[in-house]
Amino acid sequence: MTELNFKGKEFVYNHHLTVPFRPLVPHAEKGIGPIALGGNLIIQGDNLHALKALLPMYAGKVDCIFIDPPYNTGNAGWSYNDNVNAPMIKEWMNAIPIGIEDGLRHDKWCAMMWPRLRLLYELLSENGSLWMTLDDNEVHRGRCLLDEIFGEECSVGQIAWQKRTSRENRATLSPSIDHVLVYSKPLPETWKLRRNLLSPTTDGYSNPDKDPNGEWASIPFSAQGFRKDQVYPITTPTGVVHRPPKGRCWGATEPEFEKYKLKNLVYWPKNGNGKPRIKQYPETAKGLVPSTLWFSSEVGTTELSKKELMEIFSDKEALDFHAPKPPKLIQRVIEIATTSDSLVLDSFAGTGSTAHAVLAQNQIDGGRRNFIIAEMEHYADELTAERVRRVIGGYTFNGTQKTELLREKVGWRTLEKPNRLREKVEAIESLHGHEYDRIKKDVKDDELIVTGEKSVKVKTEGLGGSFTYCTLGDPVEMDAVLSGKNLPAYEALASVLFNTATGQAFDPAQFDEAKSYLGEVAGRHVWLLYRPDMEWLKSPDAALTLARAKAIADSDKQASHLVFAPARYVSQKMLSDEKLRVEFAPLPFALYRVERT
Repeated sequence: MTELNFKGKEFVYNHHLTVPFRPLVPHAEKGIGPIALGGNLIIQGDNLHALKALLPMYAGKVDCIFIDPPYNTGNAGWSYNDNVNAPMIKEWMNAIPIGIEDGLRHDKWCAMMWPRLRLLYELLSENGSLWMTLDDNEVHRGRCLLDEIFGEECSVGQIAWQKRTSRENRATLSPSIDHVLVYSKPLPETWKLRRNLLSPTTDGYSNPDKDPNGEWASIPFSAQGFRKDQVYPITTPTGVVHRPPKGRCWGATEPEFEKYKLKNLVYWPKNGNGKPRIKQYPETAKGLVPSTLWFSSEVGTTELSKKELMEIFSDKEALDFHAPKPPKLIQRVIEIATTSDSLVLDSFAGTGSTAHAVLAQNQIDGGRRNFIIAEMEHYADELTAERVRRVIGGYTFNGTQKTELLREKVGWRTLEKPNRLREKVEAIESLHGHEYDRIKKDVKDDELIVTGEKSVKVKTEGLGGSFTYCTLGDPVEMDAVLSGKNLPAYEALASVLFNTATGQAFDPAQFDEAKSYLGEVAGRHVWLLYRPDMEWLKSPDAALTLARAKAIADSDKQASHLVFAPARYVSQKMLSDEKLRVEFAPLPFALYRVERT
């Protein structure tokens, strides 16, 4: 496999391992509904730290990841601010924000993405998939990064999304598409068995023959290739005899075709003279295999998405956000890549389109999907979370409804008889003036456009739902146990130790602080003797004793037990002699000494 090399790769290659765990700190007043760290989450903070914070509870549990990272176009600055402790990195890291004149901007983009993609991979479930939007600036480097992290054999495909319908006249080539890179954690052939087909649309359905079963569409009654029992003459009701098209055969055997006729499933086009077609009703039509070309008419454009965002925030004069992704685009991803109870993650949340899409898709199909989104910028609360609040609870659109009343070319002949056009406009004002707040007249591209404008106030019903708003707490530093400074809370330390020792997500449902019990994975129980109290940590109560080891072993004699504790008063040899399947892992350096099972 071809490897992508970029400046600083050796320093960021395992940087995700050195990022400290930081607990999620809920803010009840900024969310909707009761605090639930196992439900919908909006996290404000550096997404590298947010992803690391999610590992203890969500490692291997995310079914679908949709991210829209910086495109690195050079037109808008973004900052590389990961705290990589290497002088060579720090020297060129200081040139922020990164712009077109930065000759190393592509290296910095790769260095920024690498540790985030490594953590996203760890969060992804065994049957999960990642979808990443990019434009031509970084899509080739993005593929190389994903090839290396996922394995190039796990590349599902590259989708072209028509992001705009207008032309950019200043461009050398007007950019009409963005790319969506799709990678699966299992091999694509395995993932294919779990991905969904797209629901067929009802476009093109009608009922010209007044079929009692309702509207239908039709497909040709032919198949590729040659099958002897599917090659036979078919006679239409008007007496025309047809044979299969050249190089093809009929879509079924003759007896099966007769059954179609008896069920009124055969349609004869061209007034009964054409080759047979088979009726399909919306409820029985098979789903569609997703293609690699997604049109704007199906999944929206950035322009329409910006318009929708402005409708949600119609009380604001402007929003400083360039090209938000349309929820319909992400809903298409969700429809393909999730089930009704999947978890969807977006670590570059922006305006919150992914959360909006999850809520919208749940309303459409009755799903119970959850979302986790992370945004580090200052607008995480006032824009990202506020959008979700409004979408959940409903919002009022205060805007202007425009109706075109006249469009006419303005040329030399118009100027020769200006009164005629003036009279036409005055007639419109007289006839329709009472219907609008104002009649607006503009000349654009040699056309006179007369528009009636009316201020409107429209209430959009909410989609329902809830979420918990979180920030990132202080890092859980194991060395703090030595000094007694900034001792982490029990559950925060417990989640970190459990994830590190087992490689699995911490499950609060198994957790029992009163019993010092963290949970079980594959026949191995994990325990933690700890209190955020330095005097207690120094006391005998904090040590693993023979009596305590026996009590732990008796809780499940068939399983093994791993016990984190500051000290022990029993040797590992004594535990073995007593035939106790108990292993001691010392704090504070337990994180670095315990191998994953």
